Amino acid sequence: MAPRRKTTPSYLPHKQSGRGRAVWTDPTGRRRDQLLPGPFDSVESRSAHARLALELAVSPAATYEGENISVAEVMLAYLTFAAKYYADSDGKPTKELGCMKAAIKPVRTLYGELPAKDFGPLALKAVRQSMVDAGLCRALVNRRTDKVKRVFKWAVAEELIPVATFESLRTLAGLRHGRTEARESKPVLPVADEIVKATLPHLPIHVRALVELMQYTGMRPSEACGMKLALIDRTAETWIYKPLSHKTAHAGKSRFVPLGPNARRVLAEFLQGRSLAPDESLFSPRRARDERFEAMRAGRKSKVQPSQADRKKAKPKRQPSDQYRQETVTHAVAIACEKAGIAHWHPYQLRHSFATKVRKDHGLEAAQVLLGHSRADVTQVYAERNEELATTVAGKVG
Repeated sequence: MAPRRKTTPSYLPHKQSGRGRAVWTDPTGRRRDQLLPGPFDSVESRSAHARLALELAVSPAATYEGENISVAEVMLAYLTFAAKYYADSDGKPTKELGCMKAAIKPVRTLYGELPAKDFGPLALKAVRQSMVDAGLCRALVNRRTDKVKRVFKWAVAEELIPVATFESLRTLAGLRHGRTEARESKPVLPVADEIVKATLPHLPIHVRALVELMQYTGMRPSEACGMKLALIDRTAETWIYKPLSHKTAHAGKSRFVPLGPNARRVLAEFLQGRSLAPDESLFSPRRARDERFEAMRAGRKSKVQPSQADRKKAKPKRQPSDQYRQETVTHAVAIACEKAGIAHWHPYQLRHSFATKVRKDHGLEAAQVLLGHSRADVTQVYAERNEELATTVAGKVG
């Protein structure tokens, strides 16, 4: 029997000219290699290869040459990192990833070929001005500018650019109110109950239940869309909903939403006649479409033709999802407002309305707990101040 040929494992340095050589592919798809110290398969080459493998594991950008890296390469390296970092428990990208892409797009467009180490405050100011010229409000421009700074801060931590580059960007202050040509955003105000009541009849059944739940609980649209029976504790009189994905989940904080009598009534009416699995989304565009088609078929007066018995496409390009998204609910509310002939309002205004009512009747601390805020100053953004109480007090002591 012929002796087996000895092969080098793929994870070890390749033999070349008597020295170890590590070969890999960087995030741009380019092949890169590096000579390792010492003879092939020696202690020195193995140690250097293990160290290099660890550096590549902790940094997707460790293969770039820091002195020659461009702004576009920094952005690409950061997005490679962000795709995994800004993900929920299911591995799906969060909204923050899309916000980061929108923030760095003008940077890549204007200064993509510039060496990253030469990107200074004047360049960032030019990028910011392009956002202002695009019609973005001052608050959004400041947030996106801070995100660009965050990218360069990350690049410093990865040793892609010198720390002086990021420190220079920090000197650029944000746009101040009344001292810039950028427009101001309109404050988000509560929506009146009468407006919501006039909108409900024009909403689809699933979206209608979503809107009513947000009205009675102050949930964020994303939290309401993710409701499942398995996440609702129904053992006590007041049900408790604990969403898996929420705004502060990445910080290790929990979120619970008490469901009072009005919210329980909405859920009971919606679940009547529906059989759902515990891990199935309560509100589903796909199920809403099937229910709508079934109702249309049941109300049909003429006989169904054989050619119309099943008109589903074999391989449709687009399929309704299993769970509603925040954008879908917002779009449905906008259409319902047009049908009702009333002013447009946003689902997030329901959270402001709920916070204002709770703060007026039960105080700021109650509103803070129900909204799931860690700090009371954040709650004040949502809960309008009780001007009626202030007027009454001023009438007595002023």
